[in-house]
Order: sequence, then structure tokens, then C-alpha cells
Amino acid sequence: MALLRQGFRIRWSNDISDVACQTYRDNFKSPRIKTGGIASFKKFPRAQLLVGCYPCQGYSQGGKRNWGDSINFLYREFDRVLRKVKPKAFVVENVNGMAFGESRTLLENQLRRYRMAGYRVKWTVLNARDFGVAQNRKRVFLVGVRSDLKLEYNFPEPTHGWGRKKPFVTQRDVLGGLPRWPAGEFNTEPFHWYYLSRNRRMPWGKQSPCIVGHWRHVPLHPLSPPLKRIDTDHWKFSRKGRARRLSYRECALLQGFPRSFKWKRGTVRERFQMVGNAVPPPLFEAVLRGLSRIWR
Repeated sequence: MALLRQGFRIRWSNDISDVACQTYRDNFKSPRIKTGGIASFKKFPRAQLLVGCYPCQGYSQGGKRNWGDSINFLYREFDRVLRKVKPKAFVVENVNGMAFGESRTLLENQLRRYRMAGYRVKWTVLNARDFGVAQNRKRVFLVGVRSDLKLEYNFPEPTHGWGRKKPFVTQRDVLGGLPRWPAGEFNTEPFHWYYLSRNRRMPWGKQSPCIVGHWRHVPLHPLSPPLKRIDTDHWKFSRKGRARRLSYRECALLQGFPRSFKWKRGTVRERFQMVGNAVPPPLFEAVLRGLSRIWR
């Protein structure tokens, strides 16, 4: 979506999830998307820009990790495609856990590979809320420009928030007017101990906590009673009242998708996964603007 808004023509795209590919076709004209693991594709069309977001389990700061899992090394496939296509520039997005602790080694491996492929590479952590998204979502971005080009890429400065041209966008701004209890669109499981190990709720006038791909762990809707901290990794509701997790449509809006976007494929659980794994379009669009001089 961000690519189309910036005037790009998408020549080829890929996802291993058939449901995600069907949703892509529902929303974009002349879709050129292939379903399957990226390693199974050997030929790619010529292109000026390559973008990617490979799975992040090995970089995540939450949940179980398996450092030997091959999914942690899909950046090697991105490197393979990069060397075949040789675009003018590339953009990679991933969880900000990549920049810390043991995961930092994986980040440095990627930087080394992409630089050896012939690109000047920069990276930083950006928060979606600073670019008009009603969500507190930090992500790592890597941007590379081919070494034979003279452009110096600079990451965007925040446009929203304290001291900026525009105020932060809040949950009230994007969720206002929606049904308060959209039956069938959210997970009704009990709030187990792990869910209540952190504060999952922000009030209407704030940004949502990070939207995740697992429907069990998405944040609370702001109509829910506030949570109060009991002790380490232990929170509970401060008063009685109806509480629920956000619906998949609400999560999509908090990611920056328009209300007109169609989410009709797969199970409700699969829709949460698609939404949570996506890159917020306004944030990605802000990253792309810094490359505009290359195409001119």
C-alpha cells in the first residue's frame, strides 16, 4: 500500500501464506504475487527497489526462541535476491529486538552481507507513533543504496508528537464510531496469567500497545477497565466491568490501514496474524520518501 501511494509499480511479490496472498489480491489491482517459500523461486524480474520483512521469531524480545531454527536466517534469501536483481535501493523491516542482546549478531551479519553485495547500508529504530500511527510500535529499518549511486539516504524525522507539526494520533481518533462489542471479531478466551503479566491497556487518548500477530496477546480495547500493577509481572483489573481484546478490524486501523481495506479471507485467527505481521503503511511510506531522489 505504501509503495503504491508513492507511485511505485509492483513487478513481483511473495508470501508463504496463501491466505495473505488472497487478501493481497482482494485489495490491489493487477496483483503480481506468488505463494510459496522464497527459497523455491529462482528467477525474478528486474526492479529498481527491493523491500522485505522476513520472519522475526529469532529476534523477538518475547516468547520462545530457537536460535538454530532456519527461519532466523531468511535474510540469506533476501541477500540472494538482492544480488540477482541488483536494484538501486532496498528496504528491510523487522522487530526492534534485532538491535539488542544476542540478536545483535544477526543484525550485524545482515549489514555485512548487504554491504558486501555492493550497498551502502544504514539502520535505525523508528516508532510508528511518531509518523501518524495510533500505536506504540518500534521497529528496525535497514536501508541500502547501491554503491555506484551518489545519493546519501537519511531516515525521516518524526512528524507527530511533542514539539512536532502534528499531534500524536490516538485510539479515539481511529476507533471512534465503531461497534463497542463486535462479536466474532475478537478472541474471547480468558485472560490467563501470561496475558496479565504486563499492562495490555492504554486509555482512549493514548496510542495502543504494540499490535502483535497472535490473537491471544493483542492489547485490550480502551473500553476495558484499567489494569493496575500488583507486583513483578502481575497485573489485574482495577475495577469490575466488561473487558475484551481488540478486534482484528480495530488492530488493522491501529496499524494504519484504511477502513476500506478488505479482510475476508481465512479464519479470524489468521486475520489477526496478517494484521500483526504487517508493516504500518504510514511508517513505511515515511521511510520510502527519503529515496525519492534516486528515481528522479
